[in-house]
Amino acid sequence: MPGYELFDHEERNAVNAIFDANGGVLFAHGFDAIRNGVFKVREFEKTASEMFHVPYAQAVSSCTAALRVALAAFDLGPEDEVIIPSFTFVATAEAVLAAGAKLVVVDIDESFTMDPAAFEAAITDKTAVVIPVHMMSAPADLDRICAIAKKHNVKVIEDAAWGVGATWQGKALGTIGDMGCYSFDAGKCISTGEGGMILTNNEELFKKVRAYHDHGHEYATNVSRGEEGAIGVGFNYRMTELQGAIGIVQLGKLNKIISMQKANKAKLKKLLTEGGFPFRFRTIHDEGEGGDALFFILNNREQTQAFLKRMKEEGLGTKNVPDAMRWHFAKHWSHMFNKAGVYHDTYETQWQKSADILESSIALPVMIKMTDDRIAEIAEKLLKISKEIA
Repeated sequence: MPGYELFDHEERNAVNAIFDANGGVLFAHGFDAIRNGVFKVREFEKTASEMFHVPYAQAVSSCTAALRVALAAFDLGPEDEVIIPSFTFVATAEAVLAAGAKLVVVDIDESFTMDPAAFEAAITDKTAVVIPVHMMSAPADLDRICAIAKKHNVKVIEDAAWGVGATWQGKALGTIGDMGCYSFDAGKCISTGEGGMILTNNEELFKKVRAYHDHGHEYATNVSRGEEGAIGVGFNYRMTELQGAIGIVQLGKLNKIISMQKANKAKLKKLLTEGGFPFRFRTIHDEGEGGDALFFILNNREQTQAFLKRMKEEGLGTKNVPDAMRWHFAKHWSHMFNKAGVYHDTYETQWQKSADILESSIALPVMIKMTDDRIAEIAEKLLKISKEIA
């Protein structure tokens, strides 16, 4: 369901307009004398802030960068623990290790998001942050996770890379915890090619992430950028004006994208259910999910492999489960664990509950431009396979 499906003349015109309006300044800062007041990244942030009803939004170069910058705002040390789910893109774990904190990985449940009970069981007196991940646009159980976090004084960073446009009880994902992180990469529901954003309701956290993403700049208003000081160390995770310009246009299409995607998923699920599909679908905690993919869980691994073989023969693909499990399930991250000194001797068997779910599951991609005929064709093939395999 990537936003590039709806790329058209509007994105092209938005990029060209930068050159017409300000002589082609593509850097998000400075050059005041020639840019004619055009700041597309700042406009993108303002538009996102208004759309998602959150006072502070900081655009960055990717969601991986967003996670790293958000963690930096908490000044974590090597003894601080950060809890993440076993099923997430590898970037969530990479950001924790890059922050110099201790990585703690816990099981998921049949929502394919963090199991709140596993989260609470993993908490120690060194737990500083939890990162619930809204996998493939379905919300984690934020009520339970946030309540547990509050009870134990643990900060919450929502990894909403897949959650742009999805909601929890009417509120945008990424705006409910202490901070939230978005992705705008090539496969997300809105795309700037690469890109990300950090959302927060907390002004002090915003000032920290704004500084860290830009070499520590304090963003003084009384001196030039070259003369201002730094509030701390940082790095370069800045977004470019090209990305900002495209992002503004894509935000304008977000509601349409989510609506089309959810409608297509509902049609597919309805056809399968009415056709007697014998397998259970993922647990959905809130109807505000975005509809990125349709998950179903089979009875065992052998049945799943047989189903996948037949899907391939019928020309049907999957989305991440299982075709990209190498990058989304902690069991396969030995390259990180061996270096980090965690789970290096247990990673193959550590998250058995998660493995039982993931290795018996299939995720179907839901595209924006799926026609009713294509949806009916997919459903017909899946029902045929299920009758052969069940």
